[in-house]
Amino acid sequence: MNNTRQILETEQKALEINLDEHIYGAYAEIGAGQEVARYFFQVGAAAGTIAKSMSAYDKTVSDEIYGVEEKGKGRYVCESRLYRMLDHEYALMENRLREERPDQKFFAFADTVAAINYQKTIKGDGWLGLRFQLDPGKAPNDVVLHVRLLDNDNRLQQQAIGILGVNLLYACFRYASDPETLLCALMDKLRDRVQIDMVRLEGPDFDHVDNKLVCLWAVKNGLSNIAIFSPEGRAVHAGEFLYKKSVLIAKGSYRPPTLVQQDMIRCAHNQFTRDADNPSDQVFFMSEVALDNLSENGMPDEQDFLDRTELLCALGQTVIVSNFKHQKDLIAYFSDYKVHRIGVALGIRKLQQLVTDTCRQNPGNLLEAFGEVFLRNVRFYIYPALPTRDEQAGEGGYMNAASLETPPSIHFLYQYLLDNGNIRDIEGFNPEVLNIRHKEVLSMIQTGQTGWESMVPPEVATLIREKGFFRS
Repeated sequence: MNNTRQILETEQKALEINLDEHIYGAYAEIGAGQEVARYFFQVGAAAGTIAKSMSAYDKTVSDEIYGVEEKGKGRYVCESRLYRMLDHEYALMENRLREERPDQKFFAFADTVAAINYQKTIKGDGWLGLRFQLDPGKAPNDVVLHVRLLDNDNRLQQQAIGILGVNLLYACFRYASDPETLLCALMDKLRDRVQIDMVRLEGPDFDHVDNKLVCLWAVKNGLSNIAIFSPEGRAVHAGEFLYKKSVLIAKGSYRPPTLVQQDMIRCAHNQFTRDADNPSDQVFFMSEVALDNLSENGMPDEQDFLDRTELLCALGQTVIVSNFKHQKDLIAYFSDYKVHRIGVALGIRKLQQLVTDTCRQNPGNLLEAFGEVFLRNVRFYIYPALPTRDEQAGEGGYMNAASLETPPSIHFLYQYLLDNGNIRDIEGFNPEVLNIRHKEVLSMIQTGQTGWESMVPPEVATLIREKGFFRS
């Protein structure tokens, strides 16, 4: 990453692009006006760069140009709409202008945005994308992102979209060879005004880039506190696949994933599916890897991250990379996408830590603090553990949610959460795997011992052996 780059003013960036005689393209914007194109028109020399600028603002006009969305009529601020816009506008550039401009690098910029409304019922978010060439003779690349707008004013949100669009064009044409710098440049002049919670890099000039690593960079560099990628390693956004579904999240270090974690996931998923009043295909499962669990001397170990997430992807899991400081923040993020229910699968000791931290951080308002975590549609599924000599065992000799000792100040509140079903002990677990501890498994791998293979899923054991994960 280029840590010494000069951060230019937005107008300087736009002018520099306009003055580059090799760059030529089109702008298509829906929703918040033509804020990006306006920057390029206002700074001058636009005739050398802009082939076309348009806004299909009317919904019927938009459908006539780009088609009706298959996932639901009336959706305009969505990923598929953005790709339809990029496909259409870039194809027009090639079909109409390639013959007379054979040496120019074409681009198509598109955005579809819903800015905050007068009643403040819409918070403001959008999709932006750039399809662009770095060489006139090569296929184009795509950089696609989702942005959450944080300003509490419609005009300021429109301004932020304009700045972000200019940043996107400038970063793609100037920093494509350094993807992490490209990501950081998206936030120029926008800190605390936007969150970019999905970025995807695709195309011939990004063939060497692992989009799982792009997700880590986005969280590490403060674009957002969360990024998500699919089992195929493709960056995805919660709003596109979780709307009105239920989501189950399992927290862990996954270094490596063990049979204990797989048993927790299996049991919690079965129980949550019954509790969520949704068909099983409407319950989406994700594994969360926290940034502070990846950090060494304050910086995440990228290879360690890739090793862990490759194992999770091999198990067919969608992965969350997060930097949320509190559990309530993760819950609030997913609540914004109208999920039906949220389930969180935890080991009993992580629940113990959650309760302790909540009490310590909010001594004067425990009722509100616990209320922010244990919302009506949120349920915690707690996996048991074998107790140490100093820990209290519950029924069956296991340490579980029902037997957890809590501070006297929250004893009745905690009991209410148990009675109300916000906290539930996992049922049907396999007691034979409870003696497996991931730190011991990791130590066995690192020291070359045998026997660890029986403590992890077969797919995990195969990959660790073949690729030498966790050896150093």
